[in-house]
Amino acid sequence: MTSTLPQLAPFEADPMRPEDLAACRAALVVGSKSFATAARILPRRVRAPATALYAFCRVADDAVDTEADPKASVRRLRERLDAIYINKPINHPADRAFAAVVAEYEMPKELPGALIEGFEWDAEERRYDTLDALHAYCARVAGTVGAMMALLMGVRDGPRLARACDLGVAMQLTNIARDIGEDARNGRIYLPLDWMREAGIDPEAWQRNPSYTPALREITHRMLANADMLYARSEAGIAALPSDCRSSIRAAGRIYAEIGRMVRAEGFDPVTKRAIVPKGRKLVLLANAMLPRLARSARLAEPPLDATAYLVRAVPNPIGGDSLGERIEWLIGVINRVEGRAA
Repeated sequence: MTSTLPQLAPFEADPMRPEDLAACRAALVVGSKSFATAARILPRRVRAPATALYAFCRVADDAVDTEADPKASVRRLRERLDAIYINKPINHPADRAFAAVVAEYEMPKELPGALIEGFEWDAEERRYDTLDALHAYCARVAGTVGAMMALLMGVRDGPRLARACDLGVAMQLTNIARDIGEDARNGRIYLPLDWMREAGIDPEAWQRNPSYTPALREITHRMLANADMLYARSEAGIAALPSDCRSSIRAAGRIYAEIGRMVRAEGFDPVTKRAIVPKGRKLVLLANAMLPRLARSARLAEPPLDATAYLVRAVPNPIGGDSLGERIEWLIGVINRVEGRAA
């Protein structure tokens, strides 16, 4: 079968420098404490490349959010990504470390490229008329990270990549639901505009004076319900990850889903309140994530969201590989899923 998928990174980068990895870790301790904490429970083999990935994402996000001209920042980010993919990263520890990751894990450029496209949409202050359009944004800024993390764990097949994207999108939807009031005060609306109009809320007027109303409560409920559906779909993908990765990813999903439950506990009011998961509750969720779970194979086989399908297609599927071992591994996986459904 002839593949029409994009080419992988065609270079061999130098191994990641210890000093670059140390700089990435230090940057994340300051700029992303949540990830720095979560990284401690990732398996050792994934910890270093994940740190490099998140450091590059953090640097990119900060560049767009803090510089005077966000659109110019996006252009420079694309130039930096181009340099990474020809093994000529700029003199920055995050770029050098990420170049090593790109080469080692054969990461298609479409994945980080889509992430930068999401940053561009933020720089343009885009709004989203429908839930599908919002999914497209979430696919770029969060589904991409789920897919890239999956590659670091050795996952390259479509079904598990689709579920990794589901988890990323679910987490972003949770963020949006939690931050509705804060975003409005910062001049941004991420809610589907058709939901707002159907509920009798004029987006422009509401943004000027964001308030908690029964109509907004229902919109927040709808947003979290959509996130919950995607969290549920992601469970089968988590259970199908390599065994040493399951607990850490399940814990991340559980803690983010708990943010949604905290929003519910506050009466679906994300305007006057901001949901925070207490540290003790996080520890309980972490312990719960260590327990074994049974995957529902039917959920694993569900197609990806329309918004994330192109991310899944960007990664060559093992069935199309030239290696006999790849084909045998894929066939065994199919047989196991079929037998699981028949049991």
